Amino acid sequence: MEASPTLRICSTEDGSQTLLTSQWDETYHSIHGAIQESRHVFLNAGLDALKLTAYEVLEIGFGTGLNAFLAWEYAREQDKMVRYTSIERFPVPYEMVSTLNYSHKLPSMNRSDWERLHRAPWGEWLELEPNRMQLQKMETDAIKSQYPENQYDAIFFDAFSPQKQPELWTRELLQKMFATLRPGGVLVTYCAMGAVRRNLQACGFRTERLPGPPGKREMLRASKP
Repeated sequence: MEASPTLRICSTEDGSQTLLTSQWDETYHSIHGAIQESRHVFLNAGLDALKLTAYEVLEIGFGTGLNAFLAWEYAREQDKMVRYTSIERFPVPYEMVSTLNYSHKLPSMNRSDWERLHRAPWGEWLELEPNRMQLQKMETDAIKSQYPENQYDAIFFDAFSPQKQPELWTRELLQKMFATLRPGGVLVTYCAMGAVRRNLQACGFRTERLPGPPGKREMLRASKP
């Protein structure tokens, strides 16, 4: 495998791996546990809070693909249907993500599932599993993208931190997120900064500070009335 000059694999406290990027000097997931962070923030506080039988999900920041993989696991284990659109401006090379150990850590998923997720073509819908998981990965700029109104039940907002990528936490982009979310839908993020919460509120969201995953005191859930 030819290593990326800006990425390296590192272990986290729950035994799952993540990537550290030297471009932003930040890990893609919590060093306190990559899988447990994603489950806590996006599945437990996001999909579980809605209690639907089918979900339309938008993700800002495909990254390693872990959130999408866990959403697929959730659909399989909970007998749900998930249509998942993910936006990523800087896709991680397959040679890097192919070695991550997530498929070994999730009993109901396997290596071939992980490979199908990452070999899915960009810009096209792909049915990963009938009546369970459909995926559309978009290699594009989240800021410049146009979003359909009232389309999504849940938004997984998983950009790098506001300190590293402040342009992705502006009121302008969050206003687009409000417009594309269906009434009653939720936006969930690991970030609990006061400036982000105030931007969400200014866009019309109702915000909640929730207990964060291990290693983090709080996270945010924002709902559209």
